[in-house]
Amino acid sequence: MTRVKVCGHTREADVAASVERGADAIGVISGVPVDSPRAVDGERAAELLERVPPFVTGVLVTMPDAPEEAVDLVERTRPDALQIHGPFSPADLEEVRETISRPVIKSVDADDPQQAHEFDAIADALLVDSTDASGAGGTGRTHDWERTRELARELDSPVILGGGLTTENVAEAIDLTSAFGVDVASGVERDGGVKDHGAVERFVERAKRPGSEVPAR
Repeated sequence: MTRVKVCGHTREADVAASVERGADAIGVISGVPVDSPRAVDGERAAELLERVPPFVTGVLVTMPDAPEEAVDLVERTRPDALQIHGPFSPADLEEVRETISRPVIKSVDADDPQQAHEFDAIADALLVDSTDASGAGGTGRTHDWERTRELARELDSPVILGGGLTTENVAEAIDLTSAFGVDVASGVERDGGVKDHGAVERFVERAKRPGSEVPAR
């Protein structure tokens, strides 16, 4: 069954709602050099991640400039897993992974398959995403899912699909790619950084039952 990560939480009520509606992972964004309504400071990230219960994965999403920056933020926020975006070398990622003793997910540009191969032997999973010039995700744009399917077949790492996913297209995306997991943020929001709980429920249900139609509530 496809795993679902709901990302960009800024409120405790949204963390609870995403968990109640079946999300496997809860993403909290902190330490990013881009202006985003979903980004919070380190202290707030720690508070939100503390609300993630056992058997659900709390994921810190960040764009560090250097390994020590990532390690410091992990120590302060205590996530279950770390997701790194932006320019970061394989050597830097390996240093972080060995230091924090937690699973590390690396975001890679869907338009740069070579990047995915470079991180394949180091990352615990790869998020294939639509990114902007800074390397950040959250663009709300989809990419070529058929090409991502071919890439996933070439990689050893589990592939998580991101970029422009919504309740309307997630089942099709999973059918096409057979992705290990999907990652959604803006696609289940009623406002920047505020989740639409009904949309979260429909997204999770459709992701876990690709091809099914779940009526709007």
